[in-house]
Amino acid sequence: MAASSCCAATASTCAPLRPVSVKRAPWSAGASRSSCRRRRRELSICATAAAPPPPVDYADAGAGADSDYVASLKIKLLSAVSGLNRGLAAGQEDLDRADAAARELEAAAAGGPVDLNRDLDKLQGRWRLLYSSAFSSRTLGGSRPGPPTGRLLPITLGQVFQRIDVVSRDFDNIVELELGAPWPLPPLEATATLAHKFEIIGTSGVKITFEKTTVKTKGSLSQLPPLEVPRIPDNLRPPSNTGSGEFEMTYLDDDTRVTRGDRGELRVFVVA
Repeated sequence: MAASSCCAATASTCAPLRPVSVKRAPWSAGASRSSCRRRRRELSICATAAAPPPPVDYADAGAGADSDYVASLKIKLLSAVSGLNRGLAAGQEDLDRADAAARELEAAAAGGPVDLNRDLDKLQGRWRLLYSSAFSSRTLGGSRPGPPTGRLLPITLGQVFQRIDVVSRDFDNIVELELGAPWPLPPLEATATLAHKFEIIGTSGVKITFEKTTVKTKGSLSQLPPLEVPRIPDNLRPPSNTGSGEFEMTYLDDDTRVTRGDRGELRVFVVA
């Protein structure tokens, strides 16, 4: 009776099986046990077909690891350029360390090389310069002509920003400056805006063309109107200052940007 009870319970569990007609015929206990084993196998097949295991999304599993790795490299780069006064205080060892950290981040970018035809919107907004290798030359123009920083012309460099509008293609470099004055006059605070237009070259190149420079005083002289600095005629410009420049966008995400200029300048920006 135990074997017959087991077989009946197994058959009632798997509903989709076809009905079985029971004949009143003599049967043995051995035959009952064999039938019960067959019913258990049918139940196992039925349960497996009804509930297949969900597939594993291996792409999502790997994305998290890549993101964490890239984030760690961003921290490494930001640490390498911190404390260098935007590059003005950088020595050769600092330049090498920053360049190596930037190359690691550029090579590990999860989205691959920068494609500005796809990610142009990420440029939109105001960016703050954290570091420029060009400033290690002790001039504000780097390898291009620029005012020196020193005793002869005491200029203290403040914050440097880039304001980019992807619709109008405006590309403005905004520099906060403090110019020394003879005692007892206080230093003159001003903001210089170097207005450019930009265009995309290839997939990750940017070309900027200079238009004008506007200086706005701050502090006690903030009520003065902005002053537009006269532009040097093209025929008087030195060959090294053509009014335009190019650079490659080597890393770009929602809050960090790395560029390399046409003269090897490495620059690191964060969203302001």
